[in-house]
Amino acid sequence: MILTARYVLPIVGRAIENGAVVVQNGRIAAVSTLDELRYWYPDDEVRDFGTAALIPGFVDAHSHLEYSTMGGIFEDVPYAPWKARIVEKSRLLTPQDWEDAALLGAVQALSAGITAIADVTQTGAPLRAIAATGQHGVIYREVTTPKKCDVEADMAAADRDIQDWRAFAAGRDMLVRVGIGPGSIYAVHPEVLRAIGEYADEQTPVAVHVAGSREEADFIRYGSSPFALAADSEESHAYEGLQSDTFLPTGVSPIRYALNWGILYAPEVVAIHAICIEPGDIERLAEQNVGVVACPRSNAKLGNGVTPLLTFRDAHIPVALGTNSPAAADSTDPLEEMRFGLLLQRATSGDKGFLSAHDMLRMSTIDAARLIGMDKEIGSLEIGKRADIVAVDLSNSMQVPTNSPHAAVVHSASRNDVMMTMIDGRVVYDRAEGFSLPCEAERDDVDAILRRAEELRIRLRD
Repeated sequence: MILTARYVLPIVGRAIENGAVVVQNGRIAAVSTLDELRYWYPDDEVRDFGTAALIPGFVDAHSHLEYSTMGGIFEDVPYAPWKARIVEKSRLLTPQDWEDAALLGAVQALSAGITAIADVTQTGAPLRAIAATGQHGVIYREVTTPKKCDVEADMAAADRDIQDWRAFAAGRDMLVRVGIGPGSIYAVHPEVLRAIGEYADEQTPVAVHVAGSREEADFIRYGSSPFALAADSEESHAYEGLQSDTFLPTGVSPIRYALNWGILYAPEVVAIHAICIEPGDIERLAEQNVGVVACPRSNAKLGNGVTPLLTFRDAHIPVALGTNSPAAADSTDPLEEMRFGLLLQRATSGDKGFLSAHDMLRMSTIDAARLIGMDKEIGSLEIGKRADIVAVDLSNSMQVPTNSPHAAVVHSASRNDVMMTMIDGRVVYDRAEGFSLPCEAERDDVDAILRRAEELRIRLRD
């Protein structure tokens, strides 16, 4: 099959006007102009997307699929009370609710052009969700233990889950890695950080939420912040892990705290958010080859700040973008994430430098794929890689025709412009025809998924 559009953006090479991609046996066989590929592949069917761009499938470097039904429920509240309300509502969910929410999130991601996901979970529901949709990714088993006496048992339980999840993925021939990560570092016992650092190896990547807000930074350094006040309030049960006998003021930054407890010394670590960065933190992250994932929209909406992407880039620290979750960002939209993130960086960077639209596309494709250890298979339109391809409609863009198709995509497109999502050479979403999920998911059609999710959202609003 030949896919063609006004623009082809391989990401690792130059944009190709009137370009095309040949897909054979689930892989990319050729990338060039349409005229050339028609000559070499005269018998192949041609699908023309017109005034559009063909792009590698987006890689969402950080998500919480299980919270997909919580979008729009907690609006216009600062981070600390938002966090408490998330914890409260989570206690109302049944195991089936988590499964339904994760599957909804995976389906929503498909229609946004996301073909690979890095997700943090305790239940494993996101793994089963992407098995149903055919997406790739990394699933991190979250450990949230607040008490030292429970750390050993909880780590043993995490290890059992990790082995089970790997067997599940292997049995279905999924391109999935399984890793581990703590809950928020201010809400787990520090021995969890030490235990994860010792447990992790080259086959077990680590994701750690760190330096994500001023509340966190102040709580870790001083033991005083909205978190500390909440721990002593009527909502204290929503802040389990913040008791004074567990967490004393440390006098250091969140990054230094995580280093002191060993978790950032693991072989493969991704720091999620990394907003409140202090002098010396950058060098320490670079020394340990820690990557960073920024979630611009959710962090701005909750008032947490802006991840200093230029600072990380200048220090040669790899950076990728994540959507976080609809509970924080309202929607799963990597294109909005790129645009909003780019404008935030330009508005706040001063004379530090200037990120481009191409930079942001890289952070959602090849750079994100490299961060999760999958850049040999996905993340760019290159011969031999998996045919994970997205078609983005540019017919309504006021920038087309353009000399910069990367900018046209980032500055004028959204999830609503995704015309097609292809994974491993198979069309799983078509804007005109809907979803075509792998056979395992056909037991649950998309309408049923959406109906159950809507019922759950109504319950959560009460």
